[in-house]
Amino acid sequence: MFRNRIKVNHQLFEETSHTPALVDLVGEKSMDKVIDFCFIENPYFPDRKILKKLNQKFTALIKFYPSSNPKLAQQNLAEVIHVNPEYLVIGNGATELITIIQRQLADDMGIPIPTFSEYIEKLQDSEKVKLYQLSEDKHYHLDLNEYAAWLISENISSALIINPGNPTGQLFSITEMIGFLKKMKHLKLILVDESFIDFSREEIPSLLPFVEEFRNLIIIRSMSKHCGVPGLRLGYCCTANEQFLKEIRDVLPVWNINTLAEYFLSILKETSAYYELARKKVLVDVRQLFEQLEHIPGIEVYPTGSNFFLIKIGFGLSAREVQMKLLEGFGVYVRDCSNKVGLDNFHIRVASQGRKKDKKLIAALKNISQ
Repeated sequence: MFRNRIKVNHQLFEETSHTPALVDLVGEKSMDKVIDFCFIENPYFPDRKILKKLNQKFTALIKFYPSSNPKLAQQNLAEVIHVNPEYLVIGNGATELITIIQRQLADDMGIPIPTFSEYIEKLQDSEKVKLYQLSEDKHYHLDLNEYAAWLISENISSALIINPGNPTGQLFSITEMIGFLKKMKHLKLILVDESFIDFSREEIPSLLPFVEEFRNLIIIRSMSKHCGVPGLRLGYCCTANEQFLKEIRDVLPVWNINTLAEYFLSILKETSAYYELARKKVLVDVRQLFEQLEHIPGIEVYPTGSNFFLIKIGFGLSAREVQMKLLEGFGVYVRDCSNKVGLDNFHIRVASQGRKKDKKLIAALKNISQ
């Protein structure tokens, strides 16, 4: 525990539904004293070698416009994820594409809650949102058969599934997802967010190989998470539906991704072997973190299929109180999930930041739970 408590700008929590940036929250001078367990990322990628490459190109890249031909970036990405480049749209982060897809393509949308807040907040017409409340008794897990029946009974034309779920980490197998897609072929749109799926298993259970089979399917992914580059603002969606692709591309501005992001995409193929090693290292860390969290009294750790955990606090403090105690007293920043629609105020979310840093989280949680 720190002798001098970290000063926190509490007002920032009232101004956004997302987690305030650490530098804004504690100031630049205190940044090095805090470990950010809110952000869901790959702590081992990119490595120093890749960062050095980016740094060497930095001066030249910021003096030029990005390419006005998005097909070049699509081809670079397609070589790594093994899809037809024509099926890809690359965005300035996944949030840009989420906003476009919901506003341009969705007449209405079934959204299981709790969820990533952008899926609720970026719909211009609140009547488009049809919320499907998940049960705490079931760890807020989604039953695909029950969800399908609800979508049919409510006459909803579009559906969202996040796999693995956010904030729960619930993971569906390919078999389960294919079963749902076959049952829901009548829907106009099924949006599947796979932003965390690279952290789920050694063999990644992605739907990317099945986009041609399901014409109402759009897969969306944030590269901030699995590639650990949130500042580059990279995300993409993949679909074989020509009309969907046209409508998304028609509203994208020219140069919607920057030159650094384009260059990063161009070197992905040569870094893919190291990426696989880093990704699997995360899987090992997550399993160890789960075992350690399970032994802390007064908390309930929900099983996960990703690199983060939803945790229920049961030792008399609210999620916000736990968040502040950990941040101000121990330099450990966790996600207070109280502002997520569909959750109570006793849940936090933590993401593994590598074995060494995870030990500090465990020690801090043990201290305040006693």
